[in-house]
Amino acid sequence: MRSLAILAGLVLAVSPAAAQTLPPDYMVPGNWSPAASALPAGASKSIKSPKVDVFYLHPTTFRSPDGQMNADPGDAKANQWVDESAVSRQGSAFNGCCRVFAPRYRAASYNSFVDPTKQKAAFVLAYSDVERAFDHFLKYRSKGRPFIIAGHSQGAFHAATLLEKRIEGTPLQKRLVAAYIIGINLSEGDFGRRFKQVKPCETPSQTGCVVQWEAMLAGSDVATAAKRAQSTFVSAYGDLPGKQTICSNPLTFDSRKPAASAAASTGAVPGDPGAGAMSPLVRGKVAARCEQGLLVVEVDPVLDMKPLPGGSMHYHDVGLFWADVRFNAMRRAAAFRAGR
Repeated sequence: MRSLAILAGLVLAVSPAAAQTLPPDYMVPGNWSPAASALPAGASKSIKSPKVDVFYLHPTTFRSPDGQMNADPGDAKANQWVDESAVSRQGSAFNGCCRVFAPRYRAASYNSFVDPTKQKAAFVLAYSDVERAFDHFLKYRSKGRPFIIAGHSQGAFHAATLLEKRIEGTPLQKRLVAAYIIGINLSEGDFGRRFKQVKPCETPSQTGCVVQWEAMLAGSDVATAAKRAQSTFVSAYGDLPGKQTICSNPLTFDSRKPAASAAASTGAVPGDPGAGAMSPLVRGKVAARCEQGLLVVEVDPVLDMKPLPGGSMHYHDVGLFWADVRFNAMRRAAAFRAGR
């Protein structure tokens, strides 16, 4: 798992509301965000009759002055922040190929991250909602269709758990187009240990596989960040071969092409994630290369994307590559359908 400051994700929402004690009812339409239908100016149009679905999980977005350990999906103010800062800026990348379903869930809050015991309990509660939402998605939404699972930061943590516990080794694996598990520390050695059958994606059209990256600004201390990222694997299995995190370069999605110039960038969403509509896409302003398991990025200042301390571009893991993710999801969805 990433460091607490990083895994916190887009933590800006503040609400005094009391924590919701009852789990959200996923038969209620309000417990699904509609924000993934958003599009920035310059984006390709959404497909008219999608044949593939996406189950998308947003990152941490919630901090409470009252010390709540989990977000309240019934809090309208907090939900608006989730929708504008995360779902519209991340989940929308997948609406070019697919119907996107983004459940509201009792995500662990920033408050829980200061105490490992409380953090674990908060994540367990959050994941219980994720599983119930996934069950609803399978029974009432997707109904036998191919699907993608996608998530960022805390959402990626839950997506990886879902992949491990509910998808791999079951009939659902045959319906899995791909898993976009972005911004956490999956290592090369997790595949064969934690994931026995599912593998990292090697080519841009491969299906049934996993993509992951964690963006770092060029000129940062990549070696220290890489060691920190590897600590998740080392803590679980020891200091063994395979500790390096996997890096899928979203400018190529090809393990044989770990580096690409800014000319390959098909569109980033400028600015820091926040309230309001997305800014228009900007092409050709991001170069990226995989280095020591991290995605080292060179970002044109015109994009106005601020790094976190240490040079992490965690908040921008998707925004930097919004259109690239969009086209790749379309490509994998088409490849999956062609191979059926």
